[in-house]
Amino acid sequence: MIAQTLEAVAAWIQGVISALGYGGVAGLMAIESACIPLPSEVIMPFAGSLVPSGRFTLWGVGLAGAIGCVIGSIPAYYAGAYGGRPLILRYGKYVLLSPEHLDWADKFFARRGDVTVFVARLLPVVRTFIAFPAGVARMPMGKFVVYTFAGSLPWCLGLAWVGMLLGEHIDQLKPWFHRFDALLVAVGLLAVAWFVRKQLKGRGALS
Repeated sequence: MIAQTLEAVAAWIQGVISALGYGGVAGLMAIESACIPLPSEVIMPFAGSLVPSGRFTLWGVGLAGAIGCVIGSIPAYYAGAYGGRPLILRYGKYVLLSPEHLDWADKFFARRGDVTVFVARLLPVVRTFIAFPAGVARMPMGKFVVYTFAGSLPWCLGLAWVGMLLGEHIDQLKPWFHRFDALLVAVGLLAVAWFVRKQLKGRGALS
């Protein structure tokens, strides 16, 4: 079921890029950066695979992807800035989030927000959702845009470069996509388990 869904998503992504060109690359990467888990690991390599035919240039694809990341991150940032804090204050207790976590996030992004956004844009899965907590912490918009672009460009270029090398043999990546997705799910579950255990342990120490 999961494999079939991924195949359908990949086919749709390829259709969008084939029809819309650079605009399709930018639009898909904007969706991926708006907290919607559309895999850039499919978007950018496929776009890169069209470079040898002359349809795209490597730098053109990389820039389109990075610009799309910035565009998609902005609404996610504002969703966090104007809706995230009230939402967490009201319902955060049900997912073990507290006002203290918000205070910690504010201080963390004030000190290391630029580096955090830059590095997060180079990490799978994390890059999709980093805009929302940056907005919750009210990271300065100018810095957020600059570091989002700076972190997104090497990510997009790197994936497009892999696709360019493979060219018409891009389908060879499909088995690796499935293994990579399984690994990400496992890492995500471990991270959630660690967070829940830490919060429950902390509450036990306070009681």
